[in-house]
Amino acid sequence: MKRVLITGAAGFLGSHLCDRFIAEGFCVVGMDNLITGNMENIEHLMPNPNFEFYHHDVSKYVHVPGKLDYILHFASPASPIDYLKIPIQTLKVGSLGTHNLLGLARAKNARMLIASTSEVYGDPLVHPQTEEYYGNVNPVGPRGVYDEAKRFQEAMTMAYHTFHGLETRIVRIFNTYGPRMRLNDGRVLPAFIGQALRGEDLTVFGDGSQTRSFCYVDDQVEGIFKLLMSDYPYPVNIGNPDEITIAQFAEEIIKLTGTDQKVIYKDLPKDDPMQRKPDITKAREILGWEPNVSREEGLKITYDYFKSLPEDKLYRKEHKDFTKYINR
Repeated sequence: MKRVLITGAAGFLGSHLCDRFIAEGFCVVGMDNLITGNMENIEHLMPNPNFEFYHHDVSKYVHVPGKLDYILHFASPASPIDYLKIPIQTLKVGSLGTHNLLGLARAKNARMLIASTSEVYGDPLVHPQTEEYYGNVNPVGPRGVYDEAKRFQEAMTMAYHTFHGLETRIVRIFNTYGPRMRLNDGRVLPAFIGQALRGEDLTVFGDGSQTRSFCYVDDQVEGIFKLLMSDYPYPVNIGNPDEITIAQFAEEIIKLTGTDQKVIYKDLPKDDPMQRKPDITKAREILGWEPNVSREEGLKITYDYFKSLPEDKLYRKEHKDFTKYINR
């Protein structure tokens, strides 16, 4: 059996990747320091003899006994609420963590895929965003800790590919959603649904003209899997090009949830991107991939998941207490 290491395994996307690789017949080694991940996301896998879990911080030295065929590096805070509270840890997992895992991949002769992001494009001056666009990023702004960690991660990965001949893959992930997202993670989709379920007004930052493109998690996982198994070492956008303004999206959520809340407007956070739409030409041509799940269909599944959560999760304001990590 092929064996894969997935970092960030207890996170939203990492846990879905664990499910996919188990279903594909792999032995899966999950790794997570649980700073933002949640064991509830993978507890259903714990009895499976083909799944093992390491509670470990990849920013420190990483050792996994036995062979590894693939490494997927998905460990990182991914929501603005998290990476603004733990900026140093965000930078370290993208830099030191990536370096450690690339060294492990080289030692194991494993192929490594890194989770990059549409945030490498910053507040883009090119629309839609192609992989050749270098981005418009503020390295010293509040979002710089995440954006630049991911940009460095790409550069380090490509250096190992070109200098050491390591087999590497780079996926640039656009807004992904689905079951296991946190309601309080600061991203617009769970924020809107959480507000609707709690009977609160929906909060739009700015005038609502900024755009996002939402990709359902099953489509995202399929694209990542196809990229890993391809022969293409350069960045590939995986996302849904069906673009919508935030103001329009708020109305969609109100219609979906059958609520009658108002939409209120607040100031736009610094460096918040005004446009997000992936050009997925490369994914179509190289991987034969494009999203299949419509936003209407994916939102219904996601809303049903959020509706099923117990009240304590619905009303929980804070995800975790990061105090013990702050001075590390």
